[in-house]
Amino acid sequence: MDQFVGLDVSQEMTHLCVVGSDGKIAWQGKCLSTPEDIAGNIRSKAPDVVRIGLESGPLSTWHWHALKAMGLPVLCLDSRHAQATMSGQVNKTDKNDAHGLAQIVKAGWYREVGVKSLDSHAVRSMLGARAQLVGMRVEVTNQIRGILKTFGVVLSRRTGEPFERLVDEACANSDPMLNQTVRSILCVHSCLKEQIRLLDRQLMSRARGSAVCRQLMAIPGVGVLTALAFVTAVDDPSKFAKSRSVGAYFGLTPRCYQSGEIDRNRGISKCGDGLVRTYLFEAAGTLLTRVEKWSALKAWGLRIAKRSGLKKAKIAVARKLAVVMHRMWVDGVSFRWSAAGAEAAA
Repeated sequence: MDQFVGLDVSQEMTHLCVVGSDGKIAWQGKCLSTPEDIAGNIRSKAPDVVRIGLESGPLSTWHWHALKAMGLPVLCLDSRHAQATMSGQVNKTDKNDAHGLAQIVKAGWYREVGVKSLDSHAVRSMLGARAQLVGMRVEVTNQIRGILKTFGVVLSRRTGEPFERLVDEACANSDPMLNQTVRSILCVHSCLKEQIRLLDRQLMSRARGSAVCRQLMAIPGVGVLTALAFVTAVDDPSKFAKSRSVGAYFGLTPRCYQSGEIDRNRGISKCGDGLVRTYLFEAAGTLLTRVEKWSALKAWGLRIAKRSGLKKAKIAVARKLAVVMHRMWVDGVSFRWSAAGAEAAA
């Protein structure tokens, strides 16, 4: 008889539930949250397992890859979809959640999450760390400016001048205690700046070594960070049957609410990867405002800007960029420039 297993994973313990094709519980228990212990229990308690379901979460990537390597039919389920399915439970416990997941994979009513490769996760971790460090650098910079303003010292904004030099000049004749305070924070700023520079070098090297990234970086406005973030977020382009679905995957399409006579379109959904969405928006802004060479994509975006404003144009171009990048990746073609872009935008 076919068997189906649900895993409710926590940091230390994992609850397992095995149900048969008749829907009845064959075994319930718990074990350590290690792939080896989980696999051992599944092989002993569910030798005829057909599907194993676990929710997406912090440990799901590790467990999914490890259990797949052991030859087990594991599926990673969308946690929001699974929780909505199990929301009718009167008592929410780890034991009941494991049972609910087993019933979901038995019924086949689930939404599977595509688990990225470990290599893509490593690059994405570096991109996320860099974004975090950049945010911290901005906070430290603002903190220094705010402290100095209290004492009437306003830092100038000379283009190209290192921030450290501006602070040194401003604190040259300041109070010793203020000088020590500012220099302590400035030391953190310098350390953050150096670490960001190191990560940039590694990301640049990674992008140069990837044929797909080099191909996508030929698109105007798309740089190292945008190309790497897009490639590692998509991971496998074949999972999208249509390129136009990529815009929705990154939350760049409008939300819709329709019920009876009510039919409203709201702002973009902002689902999916926020970092990729931010980079695509920035790339769209660069394409529309800084890239001088004309293309059909720029002409199309500027027509939207004239009609609906620059912000909406950037969102539309960001969505279009995601579609174009995916199509180029799948077809292996180069970006198509258009000499007639100026006339099209007129």
